[in-house]
Amino acid sequence: MLDLYWLEETDGNLPPGNEWLSESDAVRMNALNIAKRRADWRLGRWTAKRAVAACLNLSAHPRSLAAIEIRPADSGAPEAFIANQPVAVTISLSHRGGIAACTVALSRVELGCDLESIEARSDSFIADYFTTEEQELITRASLADRYRLTALLWSAKESALKALHTGLRLDTRSVRASPVDAVRCRGQKRPGCPQDLALTLGAPAGPNSWRPLHVHYEGQIFQGWWQHTGDLMRTVVAMPSPAPPIFLRLAA
Repeated sequence: MLDLYWLEETDGNLPPGNEWLSESDAVRMNALNIAKRRADWRLGRWTAKRAVAACLNLSAHPRSLAAIEIRPADSGAPEAFIANQPVAVTISLSHRGGIAACTVALSRVELGCDLESIEARSDSFIADYFTTEEQELITRASLADRYRLTALLWSAKESALKALHTGLRLDTRSVRASPVDAVRCRGQKRPGCPQDLALTLGAPAGPNSWRPLHVHYEGQIFQGWWQHTGDLMRTVVAMPSPAPPIFLRLAA
């Protein structure tokens, strides 16, 4: 299975200076006129540079990080460059509430990750953006599970749309998410294959307690994983099928 690596950073982990930015990074950042967009961009680049450096066993010194650039492809998907040369890795980025996540695969694959807040969503939001099957799943969920399930399905969609290199330019109802990979887990009792979704949606999750999901799109199936801690939902999907992401623990 495909190995994935996951790093999260917060605003509080950012260094005060910009020595870790390249000259072209600084130009791109300064061109962002909205303060929040600039802050999210800076946190995302810091997170991605650190993740790429860790996965490639490179120095995390600010001047070394300045040699790593994260540039948007024509599709908008982030790509890693070192000394102006493309790196044979795939990355995906997400931001939410002062937290950034970067997922890295050490090969060229289809990959998407997402962070999502667990919060109330209106009935009109669910009707407009979810498939009939997803709406039925949400309707059957208990009131206590509904917010978590809605966040999970929405986040899985976002991850899949990133893996497809379309983002929200594609109708979100063209992808259908399911929180449990029934084919791979049917009849099996092992970690990552829960027998009771209602219980797992409310269960506390540690760093390694990922649970399986899949997303259907035009005959393709993206396999992936999800977990939540507190009010934050995490999802990742990839093709080929990924193993549960490995959390990177880096020194400040």
